Amino acid sequence: MKKLLFQFDTDTTPSVFDTVVAYDAGADHVIAYGGLTPDTIKPQVEGCIFTRAPKDKKNTAIFVGGSQMTSGQLLFNSIQQQFFANFRVSIMLDSNGSNTTAAAGVAKLTCSGSLKNKNAVVLAGTGPVGQRAAAMLAQEGAHVSITSRSFDKAQKACQAINNRFNVTVSPIEATDNIARAKAIAQTHIIFAAGAANIQLLEEAHWKDNPTLELIADANASPPIGIGGTDMMDRGINRHGKIIWGSIGFGTLKLALHKACINRLFESNDQVLDAEEIFRLAKSMA
Repeated sequence: MKKLLFQFDTDTTPSVFDTVVAYDAGADHVIAYGGLTPDTIKPQVEGCIFTRAPKDKKNTAIFVGGSQMTSGQLLFNSIQQQFFANFRVSIMLDSNGSNTTAAAGVAKLTCSGSLKNKNAVVLAGTGPVGQRAAAMLAQEGAHVSITSRSFDKAQKACQAINNRFNVTVSPIEATDNIARAKAIAQTHIIFAAGAANIQLLEEAHWKDNPTLELIADANASPPIGIGGTDMMDRGINRHGKIIWGSIGFGTLKLALHKACINRLFESNDQVLDAEEIFRLAKSMA
């Protein structure tokens, strides 16, 4: 029986990246729909859960994607609300690569040093990857803050993280590189989660920081987020700090993404969100 993955995207145009990875992970067919909302998803979910016999439902799965974390989480939750008894299929959330990218990056940091009771700053942390990275760092026992050029935006992101994961993440307004350098003055861990082509710190802002131990940068498009690092860094020691570049932990991100897709087809009751994906990432790191 064919393994069918339904890619339900909150953006108008479904992600090509997610489609390619799904096929590489072993899905026989990927059927992508864009522009979906909780109000429009019911017919698609019913098509997934009412068609195949109970023993065959594991061959149908749902992947929720899109660029916006809040929209993705709402759609993910709405889909599950329509499941009942054994009328359900496995489902995964990874809006803008949020869960898999953050899980891979934080998992590599856990391999490089202790995160417990350390101060961690997620630079440009209000996007999907930044929010998930902040949550995972907090769950590992770090004291986490996220920066944004807008304090209001940072505060709203922190509220969403704290409510969703029952952690405490604090907001910091940092409008430029100088402000971000001040934000990391007493930190041990940096996770850069900014948009492509935007440098968040220059090398001079971090290389002589006496408390800093670990850095991960999720940006692969030059100029990368942390000046003086390289996207290929794989636990490289630079100025006494351990560095993970976007490609350095990106290998794990892709392997994790594929492993999650494979897991969806093991049974019809898998629910892969941040917690389960992070657990899997740590076992693979």
